[in-house]
Amino acid sequence: QVQLVESGGGLVQDGGSLRLSCAASGRTFSIYDMGWFRQAPGKEREFVAAINWSGGDTYYANSVKGRFTMSRDLANNKVYLQMNSLKPEDTALYYCATKGGYYSDYENHHRYDYWGQGTQVTVSS
Repeated sequence: QVQLVESGGGLVQDGGSLRLSCAASGRTFSIYDMGWFRQAPGKEREFVAAINWSGGDTYYANSVKGRFTMSRDLANNKVYLQMNSLKPEDTALYYCATKGGYYSDYENHHRYDYWGQGTQVTVSS
């Protein structure tokens, strides 16, 4: 198993920035990709970004491209999501997740095996 713990959420004003962190532990050698998803009340879980654990290639949802940056720290088994120019529509519970094999559909949350508990991001207008 892989355990994931997110941190860094909070309340920020429109146009502000936050940096989310996700620490992985356990069978981290089994991680192939890691992703960030978000879910707002009454809405479905939405893909935000993903990173290939070994190669570092990144993938973003169109809604966050150019504003969010995902990175990883292999030595410490962590991933980060730097979020700039935040908007009220970015308000959601943000989750990190891992998947243990190659699938081209990074945005499909069913491909991911392990999930953290989430960290709340609230952007006020």
